[in-house]
Amino acid sequence: MPSADEAESSKTPSFKELGVIDPLLEALAAVGYTKPTPIQAQSIPPALEGRDIIGVAETGSGKTAAFALPILQKLWEEPKGLFACVLAPTRELAFQISQQFESLGSAIGVRTAVIVGGTDRMDQAVALSKRPHIVIATPGRLQDHLENTKGFSLRGLKYLILDEADRLLDMDFGPVIDKILRVIPKERNTFLFSATMTTKVAKLQRASLSDPGRKWGVCSAGFRATA
Repeated sequence: MPSADEAESSKTPSFKELGVIDPLLEALAAVGYTKPTPIQAQSIPPALEGRDIIGVAETGSGKTAAFALPILQKLWEEPKGLFACVLAPTRELAFQISQQFESLGSAIGVRTAVIVGGTDRMDQAVALSKRPHIVIATPGRLQDHLENTKGFSLRGLKYLILDEADRLLDMDFGPVIDKILRVIPKERNTFLFSATMTTKVAKLQRASLSDPGRKWGVCSAGFRATA
């Protein structure tokens, strides 16, 4: 008789069964991913279908790969310049996210730029001028570049990711995020991940999702439709 853990593991789909392409499967194997975590198994298929995602997931749940893999796969299918922007509450998290994008996207030559406080602004402007595929930023420094860096905009953006949205709002980034939402394309996909679904996060969800009335949300316990 298989144990409960073995039975549960046998039910978990593989990354290939979720629709992940071979170059990314090779990258996953290289970094030691063998089976999708629950948040990955629930997020990746609807994200690949072009849906917006709401994920309720703790740190350590594999949520970065849950949003990075669909974005990298779409970038493989449609190579272009600035493709996605990830907003993170801290510089430390921003660098961690960048490292994961670079590890998983090594086969497709993904370029990232980390735009956070405490590092040289001019160096960041140079990095942005090189048209990275993925910008990972804290909201305040990103807004600074949107207002003051000549030639930089998010007009062609395809994906916006709000990671640890509850922490972003706890740190009073809400007004800055509102400004950013006003200058990015309405025709985009939005992924919002949060450890908790507070009233503030729900309000941000409604403001940020491009069509919350017909898109899907996911949480660690299963699917639910956003209202």
